[in-house]
Amino acid sequence: MLKKIKSLIKNIISENMLLKYHEIKSNYASLYYGNPSQKMKIIGITGTKGKSTTANFVWAVLQKNGIKTGLIGTANIRIGNNEFPNVSHMTMPGSIEMQRLLAKMAKENCEVVVMEVTSEGIKQHRNENIHYSIGMFTNLSPEHLQSHNNSFEEYKNTKKKFFTQLKNQNAELIIVNNDNEFSHEFLEEDIQKKVTVSMKTQEKTDNINEHIFAEITNITPDKTFFSVNKTEKYAVKIGGDKNVENAVLAVGIGKHFNLSPEQIQLGFDSLLVIPGRMERINEGQKFSVFIDYAHEKLSMNFILQTARACVKENNGKVIVLLGAEGGGRDTEKREIMGRQVGKNPIENGADFVIVSNVDPYEDDPTEIAEGIAIFAEAEGKIRNENLFVIEDRRLGIKKALELGMENPNNIVFITGKGSEQSIVIGGVSFPWDDRNVVREELQKML
Repeated sequence: MLKKIKSLIKNIISENMLLKYHEIKSNYASLYYGNPSQKMKIIGITGTKGKSTTANFVWAVLQKNGIKTGLIGTANIRIGNNEFPNVSHMTMPGSIEMQRLLAKMAKENCEVVVMEVTSEGIKQHRNENIHYSIGMFTNLSPEHLQSHNNSFEEYKNTKKKFFTQLKNQNAELIIVNNDNEFSHEFLEEDIQKKVTVSMKTQEKTDNINEHIFAEITNITPDKTFFSVNKTEKYAVKIGGDKNVENAVLAVGIGKHFNLSPEQIQLGFDSLLVIPGRMERINEGQKFSVFIDYAHEKLSMNFILQTARACVKENNGKVIVLLGAEGGGRDTEKREIMGRQVGKNPIENGADFVIVSNVDPYEDDPTEIAEGIAIFAEAEGKIRNENLFVIEDRRLGIKKALELGMENPNNIVFITGKGSEQSIVIGGVSFPWDDRNVVREELQKML
């Protein structure tokens, strides 16, 4: 019924009319709450991947050094040292909720707010009545294309509108990950100060004020160590080379706020976990369990590489539970992810694959699951041997943990939802948190 109603609305009301409605709502919300973004320094982070991790690194660096900082992102919301889950099921909440949060942060004397800026939020005018002082770019790859007429060019140009907004608002700084093939397009606008970061090149390009070069120097089970510009030493407790990329962006923010390397490191030391991002769950079990938001090619490849490196020397197995969203969301990635996890482990595939629900919305859960499983089979996985299709997510998690228990060196990844607080099946939203479910199932097993 809900699917039919949504379809009817889309047929009656044009997309332009819907976007005009969002624009009017955004204007109203900003006026109603007194334009709160103008009372604080707002840092906006855009990109396909890494926004939540970067936002939390930036929050930690500033907050730990006496700069009261708010955060609005996919994984969590922070007001100073108080943290709340983002229950909206949206990275960038609707304009009314966004302005309400900003007003609350201003009232509680936040000096800075760091927030994720999404293509959907830009398209729906949620960002237009927010005055940004600083913009950051993490990376860009094909995702969320269903909201942009399945056009990567349209998706990219929507992201670039944020940097045009920064220019029009006379923003003081942009920090761009220069290792992405599209980074030069996000450096085209005339901004007061431009900083690039890289883990590939030490060279500063023309028209850039400052370049930050980072190198990983050591990886231990507890920390990843890296240097900046050959001389500054840092370490983060959130593992993986991709997370060093995110941390280096936060180093750029720390430098802009005149913080020393030692002060920046204090911030990194204070950040023990980012909800649903490589979050370890430990209930006393001997094997490792992680919750991660990974839901597309780049992030899935990252966790598989990380896990494979950990089990390489001890004969452990990599067990991955994954799924895909319904509601017309990026259906092409089902084949991509199915083939990726289905590969031979020596080719960076998983040893065991469990396909389960993520958020089917109004779509057929079986069709979604099979859209992944058949391609895992095509890569060599065998049903009910090392490939299992279990739509019920709790039962799927239970199966993954049972496989994990077979060897203390095994690593289990529960992917696709991270710290989300609900699951939508048949158009109905149910309370859900992967982390709580994993804890409950582990407690039963132990």
